[in-house]
Amino acid sequence: MSEERYGEFVLVRRHGDGGHVAELALDRPKAMNAVSSEMARSIGAACAALGADNGVRVVVLTSTHERAFCVGADLKERNSFSDADLLRQRPVARGAYTGVLELPVPTIASVHGYALGGGFELALSCDVIVADETAVVGLPEVSVGVIPGGGGTQLLPRRVGAARAAELIFSARRVEAAEARSLGLVDDLVAAGTDREAALSLAARIAGNSPVGLRAAKRALRLGHGLDLRAGLEVEDAAWRAVAFSGDRAEGVAAFNEKRKPEWPGV
Repeated sequence: MSEERYGEFVLVRRHGDGGHVAELALDRPKAMNAVSSEMARSIGAACAALGADNGVRVVVLTSTHERAFCVGADLKERNSFSDADLLRQRPVARGAYTGVLELPVPTIASVHGYALGGGFELALSCDVIVADETAVVGLPEVSVGVIPGGGGTQLLPRRVGAARAAELIFSARRVEAAEARSLGLVDDLVAAGTDREAALSLAARIAGNSPVGLRAAKRALRLGHGLDLRAGLEVEDAAWRAVAFSGDRAEGVAAFNEKRKPEWPGV
């Protein structure tokens, strides 16, 4: 396993043969991973590097804090901001969330403890959320006079529907793990303390598949969401064509017929 640090608060670990699974660890334990301007820049920079690395097949978003995934924006920092400061900081904050959201490979959030506000929005920006039994999630922004600004008003209704998302955002309530799973706020619920292990295990399984296929499948899923069926099928067809004539497709078919494990060229 190799490690690379982005600023003081973000650590990237590469797992497995070839380092195809990248773990992006939020590492600001003294503040329960509250996202400061510096941390937001580091998340964005790490995502840009991982997205440009063709060797990365899956990204797992984790936390080094034992009691929290991420408690959201750094409100202590925000308390010192003038209106002009807040306006200047907005693109920096958005860059962290869009960095995760726009990663071109499958992404998995590994959630335990508190995932609130921007912390939960980071998880919502991932394709799959694995949570343990200690998880508490929610978008409480209206309780402090703002609204979700990291994609929450758009990503949450795509998961749970408009009415349920409205209830959760308007009430600002925190949702514990079991209810979160039943509402679809998280996808997999695992025993306390095992979320990272479960997420990395799922990532390893995903990473065994075609890197060209994974990126194309994610592109089709993301771009097709919300379109009418006819338009969505055109998105899928374009993604299929990007894979159908690739080296990965040729290798996958050959490996299947020769009853061996594929050696993906990744092109």
